[in-house]
Amino acid sequence: MSAVNELREIVAKLRGPGGCPWDQEQDHQSLRICLIEECCELIDTIDRMDMDHMREELGDVLLQVLFHAQLAEEAGLFDLEAVAKDINEKLIRRHPHVFGENKLSTSDEVLVQWDEIKQSEKKNGTQSDGLFKELPPILPALLRTMEIIKQIDKKELKVEGAFNEEKVDEIAVNLTAEEAGRRLFEVAAACRSAGIDPESALRDYTKKITTVIEEHHQSG
Repeated sequence: MSAVNELREIVAKLRGPGGCPWDQEQDHQSLRICLIEECCELIDTIDRMDMDHMREELGDVLLQVLFHAQLAEEAGLFDLEAVAKDINEKLIRRHPHVFGENKLSTSDEVLVQWDEIKQSEKKNGTQSDGLFKELPPILPALLRTMEIIKQIDKKELKVEGAFNEEKVDEIAVNLTAEEAGRRLFEVAAACRSAGIDPESALRDYTKKITTVIEEHHQSG
Protein backbone atom coordinates (compact mmCIF):
# COMPACT_ATOMS: atom_id res chain seq x y z
CA MET A 1 0.00 0.00 0.00
CA SER A 2 1.31 3.46 -0.88
CA ALA A 3 1.73 5.99 1.90
CA VAL A 4 -0.98 8.19 0.34
CA ASN A 5 -3.49 5.32 0.28
CA GLU A 6 -2.58 4.47 3.86
CA LEU A 7 -3.24 8.09 4.83
CA ARG A 8 -6.65 7.93 3.13
CA GLU A 9 -7.50 4.83 5.19
CA ILE A 10 -6.31 6.51 8.40
CA VAL A 11 -8.53 9.53 7.76
CA ALA A 12 -11.50 7.28 6.97
CA LYS A 13 -10.92 5.31 10.20
CA LEU A 14 -10.66 8.50 12.24
CA ARG A 15 -14.04 9.54 10.84
CA GLY A 16 -15.66 6.12 11.03
CA PRO A 17 -17.29 4.08 13.83
CA GLY A 18 -14.96 3.73 16.77
CA GLY A 19 -12.84 6.58 15.45
CA CYS A 20 -11.81 9.87 17.02
CA PRO A 21 -14.68 11.91 18.54
CA TRP A 22 -13.06 15.21 17.50
CA ASP A 23 -12.52 14.12 13.91
CA GLN A 24 -16.07 12.76 13.74
CA GLU A 25 -17.49 16.15 14.75
CA GLN A 26 -15.70 18.14 12.06
CA ASP A 27 -17.20 19.49 8.83
CA HIS A 28 -15.95 21.68 5.97
CA GLN A 29 -16.70 24.90 7.86
CA SER A 30 -15.11 23.88 11.14
CA LEU A 31 -11.90 22.90 9.34
CA ARG A 32 -11.50 26.23 7.51
CA ILE A 33 -9.26 27.76 10.17
CA CYS A 34 -7.19 24.57 10.34
CA LEU A 35 -6.49 24.79 6.61
CA ILE A 36 -5.53 28.46 6.89
CA GLU A 37 -3.22 27.80 9.82
CA GLU A 38 -1.53 24.83 8.13
CA CYS A 39 -0.98 26.82 4.90
CA CYS A 40 0.51 29.70 6.89
CA GLU A 41 2.85 27.34 8.73
CA LEU A 42 3.93 25.84 5.40
CA ILE A 43 4.59 29.30 3.96
CA ASP A 44 6.73 30.10 7.00
CA THR A 45 8.97 27.07 6.33
CA ILE A 46 9.22 28.09 2.66
CA ASP A 47 10.26 31.63 3.61
CA ARG A 48 12.93 30.18 5.92
CA MET A 49 13.85 27.42 3.43
CA ASP A 50 13.53 25.00 6.35
CA MET A 51 13.34 21.77 4.37
CA ASP A 52 12.97 19.43 7.34
CA HIS A 53 9.94 21.24 8.68
CA MET A 54 8.63 21.98 5.17
CA ARG A 55 8.22 18.24 4.66
CA GLU A 56 6.21 18.03 7.88
CA GLU A 57 4.02 21.04 7.01
CA LEU A 58 3.36 19.70 3.51
CA GLY A 59 2.04 16.59 5.21
CA ASP A 60 -0.27 18.69 7.39
CA VAL A 61 -1.65 20.49 4.31
CA LEU A 62 -2.07 17.15 2.52
CA LEU A 63 -4.04 15.89 5.52
CA GLN A 64 -6.42 18.83 5.17
CA VAL A 65 -6.98 18.02 1.48
CA LEU A 66 -7.69 14.37 2.27
CA PHE A 67 -9.97 15.30 5.16
CA HIS A 68 -12.15 17.54 2.97
CA ALA A 69 -12.23 14.87 0.26
CA GLN A 70 -13.28 12.30 2.88
CA LEU A 71 -16.11 14.55 4.07
CA ALA A 72 -17.31 14.99 0.49
CA GLU A 73 -17.11 11.24 -0.15
CA GLU A 74 -19.20 10.53 2.94
CA ALA A 75 -21.82 12.96 1.60
CA GLY A 76 -21.82 11.20 -1.77
CA LEU A 77 -20.48 14.27 -3.60
CA PHE A 78 -16.97 13.36 -4.76
CA ASP A 79 -13.82 11.66 -3.54
CA LEU A 80 -10.06 12.15 -3.73
CA GLU A 81 -9.91 10.35 -7.10
CA ALA A 82 -12.34 12.89 -8.55
CA VAL A 83 -10.24 15.75 -7.14
CA ALA A 84 -7.10 14.30 -8.71
CA LYS A 85 -8.91 13.65 -12.00
CA ASP A 86 -10.07 17.28 -12.23
CA ILE A 87 -6.63 18.75 -11.59
CA ASN A 88 -5.01 16.25 -13.96
CA GLU A 89 -7.36 17.31 -16.74
CA LYS A 90 -6.82 21.00 -16.00
CA LEU A 91 -3.02 20.68 -16.05
CA ILE A 92 -3.07 18.81 -19.36
CA ARG A 93 -5.60 21.23 -20.88
CA ARG A 94 -3.60 24.29 -19.85
CA HIS A 95 -0.22 22.89 -20.94
CA PRO A 96 -0.67 21.95 -24.62
CA HIS A 97 2.97 22.96 -25.16
CA VAL A 98 3.92 19.98 -22.97
CA PHE A 99 1.16 17.44 -23.65
CA GLY A 100 0.34 18.50 -27.22
CA GLU A 101 1.98 19.79 -30.37
CA ASN A 102 1.97 23.52 -29.59
CA LYS A 103 5.59 23.90 -28.49
CA LEU A 104 6.66 27.05 -26.67
CA SER A 105 10.13 28.14 -25.61
CA THR A 106 9.67 31.05 -23.17
CA SER A 107 7.67 31.64 -20.00
CA ASP A 108 6.17 34.79 -21.57
CA GLU A 109 4.70 32.68 -24.38
CA VAL A 110 3.34 30.24 -21.81
CA LEU A 111 1.59 33.04 -19.90
CA VAL A 112 -0.02 34.40 -23.07
CA GLN A 113 -1.25 30.93 -23.98
CA TRP A 114 -2.48 30.37 -20.39
CA ASP A 115 -4.63 33.51 -20.58
CA GLU A 116 -6.02 32.47 -23.97
CA ILE A 117 -6.99 29.07 -22.61
CA LYS A 118 -8.66 30.63 -19.56
CA GLN A 119 -10.62 32.97 -21.84
CA SER A 120 -11.73 29.94 -23.85
CA GLU A 121 -12.82 28.23 -20.63
CA LYS A 122 -14.92 31.27 -19.74
CA LYS A 123 -16.71 31.04 -23.08
CA ASN A 124 -17.38 27.37 -22.39
CA GLY A 125 -18.88 28.24 -19.02
CA THR A 126 -16.16 26.75 -16.84
CA GLN A 127 -15.43 30.15 -15.31
CA SER A 128 -17.49 33.27 -14.67
CA ASP A 129 -17.10 36.29 -16.91
CA GLY A 130 -15.55 39.50 -15.62
CA LEU A 131 -12.86 42.04 -16.35
CA PHE A 132 -10.91 40.97 -13.27
CA LYS A 133 -10.05 37.44 -12.23
CA GLU A 134 -12.18 36.26 -9.35
CA LEU A 135 -10.25 36.08 -6.09
CA PRO A 136 -11.10 34.19 -2.88
CA PRO A 137 -13.14 36.49 -0.59
CA ILE A 138 -11.01 35.44 2.38
CA LEU A 139 -7.77 36.56 0.68
CA PRO A 140 -6.04 39.22 2.83
CA ALA A 141 -6.73 42.75 1.56
CA LEU A 142 -3.09 43.57 0.79
CA LEU A 143 -2.60 40.38 -1.25
CA ARG A 144 -5.89 41.06 -3.05
CA THR A 145 -4.81 44.61 -3.89
CA MET A 146 -1.44 43.43 -5.20
CA GLU A 147 -3.19 40.89 -7.43
CA ILE A 148 -5.62 43.53 -8.72
CA ILE A 149 -2.73 45.90 -9.51
CA LYS A 150 -0.95 43.08 -11.35
CA GLN A 151 -4.07 42.51 -13.45
CA ILE A 152 -4.41 46.24 -14.15
CA ASP A 153 -0.82 46.39 -15.41
CA LYS A 154 -0.97 43.10 -17.29
CA LYS A 155 -4.24 43.90 -19.09
CA GLU A 156 -3.41 47.62 -19.45
CA LEU A 157 -6.59 48.59 -17.64
CA LYS A 158 -5.34 51.91 -16.28
CA VAL A 159 -8.09 54.52 -16.42
CA GLU A 160 -7.62 58.23 -15.84
CA GLY A 161 -9.07 59.20 -12.50
CA ALA A 162 -9.12 55.67 -11.10
CA PHE A 163 -6.03 56.34 -9.00
CA ASN A 164 -3.10 58.75 -9.01
CA GLU A 165 -0.45 57.04 -11.11
CA GLU A 166 1.95 59.98 -10.79
CA LYS A 167 1.78 59.69 -7.00
CA VAL A 168 2.47 55.96 -7.24
CA ASP A 169 5.50 56.58 -9.48
CA GLU A 170 6.73 59.30 -7.09
CA ILE A 171 6.54 56.96 -4.10
CA ALA A 172 8.21 54.13 -6.01
CA VAL A 173 11.37 56.17 -6.74
CA ASN A 174 14.17 54.74 -4.60
CA LEU A 175 11.63 52.86 -2.48
CA THR A 176 13.28 50.09 -0.45
CA ALA A 177 11.70 47.14 1.32
CA GLU A 178 12.47 48.72 4.70
CA GLU A 179 10.92 52.05 3.68
CA ALA A 180 7.85 50.29 2.32
CA GLY A 181 7.52 48.39 5.59
CA ARG A 182 7.85 51.62 7.56
CA ARG A 183 5.13 53.33 5.49
CA LEU A 184 2.75 50.39 5.83
CA PHE A 185 3.41 50.16 9.57
CA GLU A 186 2.72 53.88 10.01
CA VAL A 187 -0.53 53.62 8.03
CA ALA A 188 -1.62 50.66 10.15
CA ALA A 189 -0.78 52.59 13.33
CA ALA A 190 -2.66 55.66 12.07
CA CYS A 191 -5.69 53.50 11.25
CA ARG A 192 -5.68 52.14 14.79
CA SER A 193 -5.55 55.66 16.21
CA ALA A 194 -8.42 56.73 13.96
CA GLY A 195 -10.49 53.64 14.72
CA ILE A 196 -10.31 52.42 11.14
CA ASP A 197 -9.96 48.76 10.18
CA PRO A 198 -7.13 48.82 7.60
CA GLU A 199 -8.20 45.48 6.10
CA SER A 200 -11.71 46.74 5.38
CA ALA A 201 -10.47 50.14 4.24
CA LEU A 202 -8.06 48.71 1.69
CA ARG A 203 -10.55 46.07 0.53
CA ASP A 204 -13.27 48.72 0.03
CA TYR A 205 -10.95 51.13 -1.80
CA THR A 206 -9.66 48.39 -4.08
CA LYS A 207 -13.26 47.47 -4.87
CA LYS A 208 -13.93 51.13 -5.69
CA ILE A 209 -10.99 51.16 -8.14
CA THR A 210 -12.11 47.98 -9.90
CA THR A 211 -15.66 49.32 -10.15
CA VAL A 212 -14.44 52.56 -11.79
CA ILE A 213 -12.37 50.58 -14.29
CA GLU A 214 -15.17 48.13 -15.06
CA GLU A 215 -17.69 50.95 -15.59
CA HIS A 216 -15.24 52.74 -17.88
CA HIS A 217 -14.74 49.66 -20.04
CA GLN A 218 -18.47 48.91 -20.16
CA SER A 219 -19.26 52.45 -21.29
CA GLY A 220 -16.41 52.38 -23.81
